[in-house]
Amino acid sequence: MSAQINAIYRYPVKGLSPESMDKVTLVANKIIPNDRRFAIAHGSTDFPDGPTWVSKMHFLMLAKNPKLAQLVSHFDNDTEILTLERKGKRVSRGKLTDLTGRMLLEQFLVGFLGSESRGLPKIVENRTTAFTDIPDQQISLINLASVKDLERVVRKPVDPMRFRGNLYIEGLAAWEENNWIGKEIKIGDVSLEVVSPIGRCSATNVNLDSAEVDMNIPKSLQSGFEHRNMGVYATVKNTGEVKPKTPLTII
Repeated sequence: MSAQINAIYRYPVKGLSPESMDKVTLVANKIIPNDRRFAIAHGSTDFPDGPTWVSKMHFLMLAKNPKLAQLVSHFDNDTEILTLERKGKRVSRGKLTDLTGRMLLEQFLVGFLGSESRGLPKIVENRTTAFTDIPDQQISLINLASVKDLERVVRKPVDPMRFRGNLYIEGLAAWEENNWIGKEIKIGDVSLEVVSPIGRCSATNVNLDSAEVDMNIPKSLQSGFEHRNMGVYATVKNTGEVKPKTPLTII
């Protein structure tokens, strides 16, 4: 099988669950629309110049708050309403661009997380870039064959969603993506420049079904492959639509 897109995901609120997309229009020098547009800041986090990019340590995240994995989130593009569910039941709902809506969600989160929130959590919006782990406007690509090869090292299944990628790729050899750094790839009519590997942190240790820490992914990567990378970052070079099954080629 030739290389192609297997799945597309966005994460409207940093640290919360992914949302599958049946298609996406990629725009030059931009990330996937509404990806990490919002984040849940610690009560102690200050934004003196308004919400903008800051490092992930200022936000609630799976690495420090694995309990977040118990929540399933749904963001509606048209209404900008976020719905939170736990064990199949709705537990909170509010409009993310509305003060009252954010307060409803924040009040739930402080009760849900307790002292983990370090004060009253604040839902913040980044209108200029995004609350991604890096300041640059890049999307993340995950090679499913590399995840499968990692399973050989950990000796158990590894959910690819632990790596919170945007584009998941099938049909490649394991770790082939590590040879793409500095090169261009094409996904359909869209060109991307592959910029860097993605080093992995303890957020990947969280089981997204149980919300428990049940692996040490960075350690397994290091011991098995002498690096802690899974996936690559890429910059979009031109505008175009991408869907699952769109072919991928190296330029």
